[in-house]
Amino acid sequence: MTKVLLSVHVLAAIVVIGPITVAASLFPRHARQAAASAAASAAASGEPGEGRDAGIAAFLHRICRNYAVAGIAVPVFGIATGAQLGVLTDAWLVASLVLTALAAAVLVLAIVPGQRRMLRPAGGAGARTAADDGEARSAAARLSMLTGVFNLLWAVVVVLMIVRPGSTTGA
Repeated sequence: MTKVLLSVHVLAAIVVIGPITVAASLFPRHARQAAASAAASAAASGEPGEGRDAGIAAFLHRICRNYAVAGIAVPVFGIATGAQLGVLTDAWLVASLVLTALAAAVLVLAIVPGQRRMLRPAGGAGARTAADDGEARSAAARLSMLTGVFNLLWAVVVVLMIVRPGSTTGA
């Protein structure tokens, strides 16, 4: 049973967390480009434009939002595996759980809402301005930083899962 739980845990981490890290990393660039092209389109025609980058940004946001829900499976199967192995109180596992909770908080409380705000048209229904474009660049930079923190937290968790410092169950 332990091998099944561990396999599901690792597969869930790869299939769910991997796409979130990629989508969250790509989102700021496409959202910033969508804001810039919307501003250019509005300046040229007086009508806000929706381009390819806006569609890509919306798709990347959907990936992050939906996969965040599915991502609950990763710690659930991780805890079940740890219980089967009898290592739930080992420092490496406790640290991994804390870092996983921090990564989830960054994703749910900062990244996904930040993406949602960037997808909203600036200033309501009117045309975008240069100030809106500057705000989009600033928001994209903030999201890039938060995504980097999210990705770094997951990288540390992966290292802890592989190295298992202090573990008596072998590496």
